[in-house]
Amino acid sequence: MKHGDIIVTLAVIAIVVIIIIPIPLGLLDILLSLNISLALLILLKTMYTEEALEFSIFPSILLITTLFRLALNITTTRYILSEGNAGGLIDTFGSFVMQGNAIIGFIIFLIILVVQFMVITKGSERVSEVAARFALDAMPGKQMAIDADLNAGLINEQEAKERRNKIQGEADFYGSMDGASKFVKGDAIAGIIITIINIIAGFAMGMMTGELDFVSTIQKYTILTVGDGLVSQVPALLISTATGIIVTRSASEGSLGTDVIKQLFNNYKTMFIISGVLFIFALVGLPRVPFTLLSILFLILGMNLRKYIDKAEKEVIPDEITETAEEKRKPENVIPLLNVDPIELEFGYGIIPLADASQGGDLFDRLVMIRRQCALEMGIIVPMFRLRDNIQLEPNHYIIKIKGVEITSGEIMFDHYLAMNPGTAEGELEGIDTVEPAFGLPAKWINDEEREKAEVLGYTVVDPPSIIATHLTEVVKKHAHELLGRQDVKKLIDNVKENQPALVEELIPNKMNLGEIQKILYNLLKEGVSIRDMVTILETLADYSDMTRDTDMLTEYARQALSRAITKQFISSQPAKVITIDQQLEQKIMESIQQTDRGSYVSMEPDLIQLILNNLSHQLQKLINLGEQPIVITAPIVRLYLKRLTEQLTSELIVLSYNEVDPSVEIESVGMVRI
Repeated sequence: MKHGDIIVTLAVIAIVVIIIIPIPLGLLDILLSLNISLALLILLKTMYTEEALEFSIFPSILLITTLFRLALNITTTRYILSEGNAGGLIDTFGSFVMQGNAIIGFIIFLIILVVQFMVITKGSERVSEVAARFALDAMPGKQMAIDADLNAGLINEQEAKERRNKIQGEADFYGSMDGASKFVKGDAIAGIIITIINIIAGFAMGMMTGELDFVSTIQKYTILTVGDGLVSQVPALLISTATGIIVTRSASEGSLGTDVIKQLFNNYKTMFIISGVLFIFALVGLPRVPFTLLSILFLILGMNLRKYIDKAEKEVIPDEITETAEEKRKPENVIPLLNVDPIELEFGYGIIPLADASQGGDLFDRLVMIRRQCALEMGIIVPMFRLRDNIQLEPNHYIIKIKGVEITSGEIMFDHYLAMNPGTAEGELEGIDTVEPAFGLPAKWINDEEREKAEVLGYTVVDPPSIIATHLTEVVKKHAHELLGRQDVKKLIDNVKENQPALVEELIPNKMNLGEIQKILYNLLKEGVSIRDMVTILETLADYSDMTRDTDMLTEYARQALSRAITKQFISSQPAKVITIDQQLEQKIMESIQQTDRGSYVSMEPDLIQLILNNLSHQLQKLINLGEQPIVITAPIVRLYLKRLTEQLTSELIVLSYNEVDPSVEIESVGMVRI
């Protein structure tokens, strides 16, 4: 094993050398015996292989063994034509098969060739081709199934990776087998051609030398040809059989022998039926002894099988009850109950078909797309969604939880669509009035007949799975800061480290730790700022962390570094209509900032805060009346504290500083907040 690679390399080189350089007859017998032994080893290996990938080297072995047989064929042909002798093994094989009759022996040999080429080799080639095609066609579906299990929490990342590698390996294996099966076919054709050459050329050489008469020449070279053909075709037949076995074992869960016994003899009723049919055959005049004996044999098999199944069923039920009871008594079983899933989707039994792929549900696939969408838009790694059916909920009701606490809920109607007016639709629809759960917009449940009409009138029409997926997406985006843990931050930083190792090594742990970076990312996500550009964020922290360790201030520096992305994210039209803050109010807020060991905050009189919020609300109404998104712009040093004040009014308000707006964007103030 230690020098196995060297041995195999030298063996392949030796095979090529054998084709060119003659070898002694004694060594030829040994190599021919080795060829048969290797074929038996490969056949037995395929029979005891539970999965095709356990013998993934089979296509390469097929090539090597085929080359080995052809090298030995060339060597034996050289000896047959030059000396009229190819060793004791070939002579023994030929004499044993022919049994003194050249015609019968040669016919048997031809039948073996036909079976090898037309039945086993052709069948193996076709199965390999079809298996390769179906393995490649099934890859996308299998990959989606893995993603669905991963999102449902049924498997972890490592298990998903192993499954993906297995699927890729199976596709590569069957693709290789599709090509390697051509070696077996070519070997069979070469065997037929070499046999014809040995017969014709051997007869010609024997007659030319004049040492033997016509009959003796035919007898001698027929024996040698048949012996040579058998010595090469028997291993070829074994390996062709092994090829057929390994490519037809796609749905196997055990060795071939185990599967045959388990699947062929697993129903005692079929044994009784076969026994009765065979007994009838014996009564109607067919050979009585064999059919009667076989009838008795199948009757005994059926009786024993029925006793075994009855006994197994009686033992399994108590064992399962005992195991379940013992499992519940184990003290460590309390530990899994302490785990809290980051995000859960619980639904009533009526929504189960949407999550069941066997019933045509594609909710799992949509969850995969949600994770990808959030990664692209927000730059976060969304934890796996935990899906649970809850019989206590209404059939069509669902709730969304963050860390075990219900955040929101919704309800859908099957066989209906949700129609929403984007503001440009004209005309009325017949349906059930409702509220869209993700954004709280007025909507209507309409049936399939009204769907086409709604689309023509300009309504936005969505199906129930899309409603749940959209609602879930908005919840994830709104609570992204709560879902971001230290381990997630570690993964994001490790991802940056692969391409920017110097940046990460400078910042962590010399200047900042994971907890501080998490707080900054938390602040950004809380206001809906994407953290996908981690390189810019970390570079900014590396630049300014020497000046201050205040995470709030570092957040502001990071926001300013992301100004282009923030502008594109929140400002969609030009000129950008915004609300500004009076300079005196900004000065008042700055004077009210109190610094403490735990951070800074604004200390103002409640009446003044209420006055500011009332004026802000009045100005924001102007933007809403214009159909614009409410945006407030203020000085950089005031932005954070103004944002905290406005959270008492609404958490959805966008507050930007002048440094966060791209200089190329034109700003138009439609109102100013004063005191």
